[in-house]
Amino acid sequence: MWPDLSATTDATGGPDRDSRPPIGERQVEKAEKRELVSTMNEVFKQTNVVVVAHYAGLTVAELTALRGKARQAGVSVKVAKNRLVKLALQGTDSAHIADLFTGPTIVAYSDDPVAAPKVATDFAKTNDKLVILGGAMGKTNLDPNGVKALASLPSLDELRGKLIGLIQAPASKIAAVVQAPAGQLARVFGAYAKKDEAA
Repeated sequence: MWPDLSATTDATGGPDRDSRPPIGERQVEKAEKRELVSTMNEVFKQTNVVVVAHYAGLTVAELTALRGKARQAGVSVKVAKNRLVKLALQGTDSAHIADLFTGPTIVAYSDDPVAAPKVATDFAKTNDKLVILGGAMGKTNLDPNGVKALASLPSLDELRGKLIGLIQAPASKIAAVVQAPAGQLARVFGAYAKKDEAA
């Protein structure tokens, strides 16, 4: 989780100087924030799909289970600090989803446009504390139904398998069709040859 770097206040409502980290630590924290925003900006620029969901009420064990399922599917799941994510979205095709980042949010993203929606949707089916808010596929805005529709599609690996099957199946059928007439012709010629020999 990204650190909450907001300063606490004292009894007068002003900053509580004793509770704020020393200046050196604050500079390190700012550098970490900048690096985080830069890293997430690159992720948003390069990833094919982003899913945003509320996770209020999920236990640590449930979040760990979600991350485990996501990892197996090639999906990354991050707990989002909304202000930093909104900064990271600037200048990306997914900038239009900034309004989704209110409350306790997580981000799931993947190169396979079906993987992240599938992981999030499947997990939400068994755990109503994960509420899908929407997402983005490039410049295309996805509402919760759009995320679910993507989740119902076959993954890239499944599509590749089907495509290879389609390519191979007609080739074997063509070979069978081509071979069948040839076999029939051979039998016909053979019959005529036997007939000629008998005559």
